[in-house]
This record gives sequence, structure tokens and C-alpha cells, in this order.
Amino acid sequence: MLQRHQMKQKEIKFQQGPLYKDNLFIFARNDGHPQLRKVVETRLKRLLKKADINRNITPHSFRHTHTSLLIEAGVGIKEIQQRLGHTDINTTMNIYAHMTANMEEKASQQFSKLMKGLL
Repeated sequence: MLQRHQMKQKEIKFQQGPLYKDNLFIFARNDGHPQLRKVVETRLKRLLKKADINRNITPHSFRHTHTSLLIEAGVGIKEIQQRLGHTDINTTMNIYAHMTANMEEKASQQFSKLMKGLL
């Protein structure tokens, strides 16, 4: 879906020519500038209501979910930092340290189970 979206943005960029601001935002207006956050939030709320989902989900929630999935998949914190655009790895660590700690505990438990199976 993201690739289709990027293709659509590239078509719009071609149509707009030099007026287009070249940033490739996920939520961009037809001139390439970022869509207003309130517009995206309003559309998301409408979609959640239509899908009968009664949870407080924001566009930023998807960023955290994406990061959680990366951590669970074993992606390194340095790669996650770069993907999120944090200039300082400590920012990434401060926000997501609890998740990496949970993953370390899970790894320790799995290793213990493995060792018990060998005895």
C-alpha cells in the first residue's frame, strides 16, 4: 500500500512541476507539503467510527506500533533510531527502553528453557 501511495505522490509531483515541495511525506497535500495533523486525525477518527472501533488511536499510535514490531522482530536499536529519524540514539532508548528490557527478559526465559531441555 505504501508503494502505491508513493507512486501516487510521484504522479502528483509530476503534475505540479516546480510548485511541488519534494519531501515525500506519508500524509501530503497535492503541493507536497505535509497535510495538517488535524485533517489526518479527523479522517482517522471517522474511519475508526465507521469500522466500529472504540479506541483512542492517533496517527502517532502507528509509529509506536511500528517500532514495537521492529523491536519484537529483533531489529537493532541503531537501525530503529535511523528509521524514526532521531538524531540521538538516547532519544530512541529513552522512549523504547521498556520494550527492549521486556525483550531481554523474554530472551533470558527462552534461553533458560533451552538449557533445561539439554539437562
